[in-house]
Amino acid sequence: MTSLEIQAPEAGVPARWKIPPQLLLIGPGIIFIIVTLLLPLLAVVVFSFWKTESYELFMDWNLENYWVLFREPAYRVFLVRSALGALATSFICLVYAWPVAYFIARHGGRYRLLLVLLLAAPFFTGVILRIAALQGILGPGGLINMALGMVGLQPIEALMYTPVAATLGHVYLFMPFMVTAIYLSLVNFDFALLETAKINGAGPLRAFVEVTWPLNWIGTAIGLILVFIPCLASAVTPRFLGGPKSTSFGMSLSQQFGETGTWALGSAMSVVLFVVSCAIVLLMGFTINPRRSGFTGGRR
Repeated sequence: MTSLEIQAPEAGVPARWKIPPQLLLIGPGIIFIIVTLLLPLLAVVVFSFWKTESYELFMDWNLENYWVLFREPAYRVFLVRSALGALATSFICLVYAWPVAYFIARHGGRYRLLLVLLLAAPFFTGVILRIAALQGILGPGGLINMALGMVGLQPIEALMYTPVAATLGHVYLFMPFMVTAIYLSLVNFDFALLETAKINGAGPLRAFVEVTWPLNWIGTAIGLILVFIPCLASAVTPRFLGGPKSTSFGMSLSQQFGETGTWALGSAMSVVLFVVSCAIVLLMGFTINPRRSGFTGGRR
């Protein structure tokens, strides 16, 4: 067959029945998302309008679960407390992650990949084991207070079963997310721009504020989202490291599906948490200027 000949369609297979190859590639991913994400989320939304009696769900369409959340002050306190804790954790991670990611991206050389992989070392163990390790460090008989006692100092009670301990635990758990997101942004950054800024009279701080920071804001915004949202819904860390004043929205939510068995109320709490998370993502999206971040949007 020459290059000018056209191959005839397969006999017995109408052209309109042929599946596009693009659909064959993305089809499994679409099915996976629908089955594992959209359907469970839809079920939670539906259950939030039902009611629970004796650990059983009953189809009784009402808004009582949402009225309970907005009427009871405790749930508002839990949500605000979780949001403030997530903000504090995000800020600490941001301040710590930028120098680390910058050093790895600019001075890591051939060891950059190894250094990034070392950030994932804590994830080789489970969350409970990592939190237990923190208890062994921050607890009343932990390493820090033992060292203070050896030099004749009083133990620091704020290190354990306080909001400070819960925040330290969140920073330890989610710091790698922030560092990785900023690093992936910096790895494609042209550091020669800083030399240009220096030639034009800009100092290190001004070059960072006017060049490095805005051109890598997308990575920073992604890092903030990856830290803030898991902290907002965290339940394990406040339970094991925080005290009575550290009860979070996520802890209360987990109790609805566990101890109390009020699944309908827990579903309503999940919907509220999902809406707040989506609002945070949209808010961060509005702060991103593609051209300011080095993306022109042009086509080749």
